[in-house]
Amino acid sequence: MTATLHIGLVVNPIAGLGGSLGLKGSDGQALRERFEALSTEQRHRSLDRVERALRPLVQAGDRVTFSTWGGDMGAEVLSQLGLAHVVLGEAASKVSLPDDTREAVRALRKQQVDLILFAGGDGTARDVFDVIGGQFPVLGIPAGVKMHSGVFAVSPEAAGELLLQLVRGGLVGLVSREVRDIDEEAFRHDKVRSRFYGEMLVPGEGRYLQHTKVGGRESPELVADDIADWLAEHMEAGRTYLVGPGSTTAGIMDRLGLANTLLGVDVVRDGQLIASDADEATLLEVLELAPGEATIVVTVIGGQGNVFGRGNQQFSPEVIRKVGVDNVMIVAAKSKITALEGRPLLVDTNDPELDKQLSGWHPIITGYDDRILYRIAIIV
Repeated sequence: MTATLHIGLVVNPIAGLGGSLGLKGSDGQALRERFEALSTEQRHRSLDRVERALRPLVQAGDRVTFSTWGGDMGAEVLSQLGLAHVVLGEAASKVSLPDDTREAVRALRKQQVDLILFAGGDGTARDVFDVIGGQFPVLGIPAGVKMHSGVFAVSPEAAGELLLQLVRGGLVGLVSREVRDIDEEAFRHDKVRSRFYGEMLVPGEGRYLQHTKVGGRESPELVADDIADWLAEHMEAGRTYLVGPGSTTAGIMDRLGLANTLLGVDVVRDGQLIASDADEATLLEVLELAPGEATIVVTVIGGQGNVFGRGNQQFSPEVIRKVGVDNVMIVAAKSKITALEGRPLLVDTNDPELDKQLSGWHPIITGYDDRILYRIAIIV
């Protein structure tokens, strides 16, 4: 029941160099024109910070692997540390451009990594956001001149320790943080023009939770209410929701004022009950006729940690594939997760290839606008 954290790494190798040259940023053409004249120490500033962030992961061994871009955009530092990695491509020019960063991030996302780890400043964060948007976990290693965005760890070492917590099965919160950027041309003329660019989903540094026993201070009823309130407020018009069995998901149905099948699957769309206690055939029929996309909402079986394959076989491989593995929403109280004492959540759909697609690190909704990032593994 092991799971390997698959990290997508992309490095902006010229991040931060503009500061030492008095350029007040590293986004402009002026820095690229002067790159060759820089000393080796200056050129390696960003890579040195990445090395500091990744060094704690050396002790993780085969529990962590990387996909990355060639040379000083990632592969170089991973090779130096002896960390397992696959190179997906390389920069089109000797000095990488924002387009290289965006191309690398697109390739990493297609590789189904669990998290994008990037090194740079606000400009790099902006490039990552352009590809990723706000619904996929990312973490920034601070390496730029100006870092007004909230998507960076407080230091390279903090980023490494945070990732090590994930590898070890710790509970790490997921929070939305602002991507901000400054107009560097205006900044060079002593005019600060910071703007909101978007939000990205980031592991919540400093929000590690101690393992506690089930039945501690957390009230399952209040947590279920919080989750139900959040989901009810964020249900999309026209989207079909397949709500699985369990007391946590029952709270969602109660919040919507709809009849609930505690041990079955109910189907909801636009606040209306479309099907009650639906079997596999009914779910497939509903999905075939659905006007838009669908979401499966499941909870965790307490004590065992099963997400699929125990008590909810109505969610067959065919149903899950039709909905899409990216459209599975897992809801659970933190007490259920901490009771696992670091063990992963489990999937057993009777389809090994699908189980593999479902495994990895996934967001778990644990309260009102409260998420953690936790691993899912295959039963072996």
